[in-house]
Amino acid sequence: MNYYSLNRQSPPVDFRTATIAGQAPDGGLYFPESIPQFSTELLKNLASLSQADIAYEVMRPYVGATIPEADLRRICAETVDFAFPLVPITEQIGALELFHGPTLAFKDVGARFMSRCLGYFSRGETKPVTVLVATSGDTGGAVAHGFLGVPGVEVVILYPSGKVSPLQELQLTTLGQNITALEVSGNFDDCQRLVKQAFLDEDLTSRRTLTSANSINVARWLPQQLYYLFAMQQWAPGAPPVVSVPSGNFGNLCAGLLAHASGLPVGHFIAACNANDAGAEYLRTAIFTPKTAVATISNAMDVGHPSNFVRILELFKQEHAAISQLLNGYTVSDADTSATIRRVEAERGYLLDPHGAVAFFALEKYLAEYPAAAGFLLATAHPVKFPEVVEPLIGRKIELPSTLHYLLEKPKQSVPLAPSYDALRAWLLPGNA
Repeated sequence: MNYYSLNRQSPPVDFRTATIAGQAPDGGLYFPESIPQFSTELLKNLASLSQADIAYEVMRPYVGATIPEADLRRICAETVDFAFPLVPITEQIGALELFHGPTLAFKDVGARFMSRCLGYFSRGETKPVTVLVATSGDTGGAVAHGFLGVPGVEVVILYPSGKVSPLQELQLTTLGQNITALEVSGNFDDCQRLVKQAFLDEDLTSRRTLTSANSINVARWLPQQLYYLFAMQQWAPGAPPVVSVPSGNFGNLCAGLLAHASGLPVGHFIAACNANDAGAEYLRTAIFTPKTAVATISNAMDVGHPSNFVRILELFKQEHAAISQLLNGYTVSDADTSATIRRVEAERGYLLDPHGAVAFFALEKYLAEYPAAAGFLLATAHPVKFPEVVEPLIGRKIELPSTLHYLLEKPKQSVPLAPSYDALRAWLLPGNA
C-alpha cells in the first residue's frame, strides 16, 4: 500500500515513510491509494474472532511489507489488549465505551499502535525521531503514555494552557523521561498551527527528524477503524446501526467512514459537534468554512479547522450529495450537553462525559426523525477526566480509578510557550531543547 498527499505535490510513499514523516513535504495529509475491502470471511466470523486477529486483518493491507507478520501481530495484540464494551443505555441507544485503556480515552488505540510501529521503524537509527503533537485534551496523555520509554523517540506535546481538564494535564505533564509538555498561551488551533508550521520548515526538519502523532498521521488515524468492528462484534442481528461520533478534528469519524467504505455494514453516521461546528455546517450547506475555535465544556472537540475533514472529502470524491447521504451533522450547545449528562444519569443510571453527551443528544435528535432505527454513540473518554463539568451536574464526586492514583503524587512539568512559531522553532532547534 502506498499513500499520496492530498495536496498532490509530493511523490507517493509507503507506510513506513508516511508514519515517520507525519505529513507530506507539500503540507498535505497522506491518504491510501486504494481502499482495502474486508473479506467476506472476516465479516461473517466477526463475533467469534479475537480483537487481536481483527486488528491484524484490518491493518495488514495498510502496513504492507514495511513490518513483518510476526511483529505486526505483536503490535496489534498489544494495541487492543483491553475491553471495548457496547453498553445499552436506552432501548434504542447504546454506548461503545472506548475508555478502558491506560489513559481512559479512545486515543489509546491509535497512540499505542503508532508508538509500536515507530519503535520498530527506529531500530538501528542513530538519529532520534521527535514526535511533535498538538492536543486539545486526550491525545497528549495517550501519546505520552504510548511513547513513554520508547528508545530513539522523543515526544514534544503542545497543549493550550488552562483549556484541558486537570486530569488530562496531569497525564501529559507528569511522566518525564522522553516526554516534554509545552504549555501554549493560546487555544488548540494555535497549537495545531505551530505544529504544521514546524513540519513545513525545511531548515528545522533538516536538523531534527520530526513526525506527528496527531490523527493527521496515518499510523494514528487508521487503527481507529477497529472501534467500529469491535462494536459490530457485539451488535445484535438486525438493521445496521446508526453511529454517533463526537467530532472535533474528525479523525475518528473519518476512520469509521473508511471502515464503511471497506464493507462494514453501518447504516448511518452522525457528526456530533459542539459550537465548533465547521464540519456540521458543511453537511447542512455544502460549504466548508473554518472557524475560530471557541471554548466549550466538551473541550477536546474545540477545533475550528478540523484537519481530517479533507480526508472525508477525498473519500467521497468531494461530492456533498454522497457525503450527506451517509452522514448527518448536528450542533449541540453547552446547555444541551449539560442537561443531557444530568438527565441520562438520573433516568438511566448511565454517566456520560461531555463529549459522549454531545453524541447522545445528536443521536436522540436523529432517532426522533427515524424512530424505527437504533444505534450507538462512541463514549470517547471516562467522565472522571472532566470533574469540573460533570460533578456539579450530578451532585457527587466521581471516583478516580485506582490505576491513575499515581498521577496525583507527581509534580507537573511543563514549559511555558508563547503562541508564536518563532518561540517553538527556537525551542526545537538542536541544542535549545
